[in-house]
Amino acid sequence: MGLRIDRESFTEAEFDTFRERLTTSLVALRDLLADPSFGVGEPTIGAEVEFSLVQATSMRPAGFNHEVLAALADPRLTLELNRFNLEMNLSPVRLRGSPFARIGDEMREVVGEVAGAADVHDARVALIGILPTLTTGDLQLAAISDAARYRALDQGLRRIRRRPFELDIGGLDRLRVSNEHVTLEGANTSFQLHLRVPARDYTNVYNAAQLVTPAALAVGANSPTFLRHRLWDETRIAVFKQSVDDRGGRRSGRPPRVAFGHDWITGGIDEL
Repeated sequence: MGLRIDRESFTEAEFDTFRERLTTSLVALRDLLADPSFGVGEPTIGAEVEFSLVQATSMRPAGFNHEVLAALADPRLTLELNRFNLEMNLSPVRLRGSPFARIGDEMREVVGEVAGAADVHDARVALIGILPTLTTGDLQLAAISDAARYRALDQGLRRIRRRPFELDIGGLDRLRVSNEHVTLEGANTSFQLHLRVPARDYTNVYNAAQLVTPAALAVGANSPTFLRHRLWDETRIAVFKQSVDDRGGRRSGRPPRVAFGHDWITGGIDEL
């Protein structure tokens, strides 16, 4: 993730080569995990924060992510899928002491920088899961950030899926929407924590995280509306799962591209 690429289209032979190299990489990962010294060290935690740029008065999405990124040249910032999204990658810190205070301080620092650069375009930062001001017109092909990796992602998923991306979400209202491109996923932004633990502890830590996630999600839910429909308390779950589903009409026996787990793990990270 984050690797710059300079192409958008690939041949079938190149896809075959990719699959072969992916298999080789997974074998190498298993060998690495078998090394008792791998991952040993003091636990650390880091974070990435995706956020939106909005017009200062209307709070409508503001597609200036390239301009803001260029003005700041901050390596902690990177483009996200849609032109009104950016992502900050915060520095990992030791888990002991006050890690969340340190993460919060750095996040406020970066948000302040972005806010200053956005103000030049009469825009501001919005830290919210899904912008309630979004419309379907904000999520068409023109919304994709000007980056080869995102155009390649869009083309790749459409190549596999061979049909429009469709959302069907029921809440207080019912939302059914279809889109030819992956831009529906760009409606989502998130705050993600990354915990580094020794490989030998991974199974227990992963299962513990799965156990507490529902409670954490309930406390942090903040996306009850999407495209002016009242849906789930945390609609991002359904939007993320459905907007990048690569299965098309061939869904039998295969999970979606984005899934949220169906069991505990017992043997380590390579199970995933």
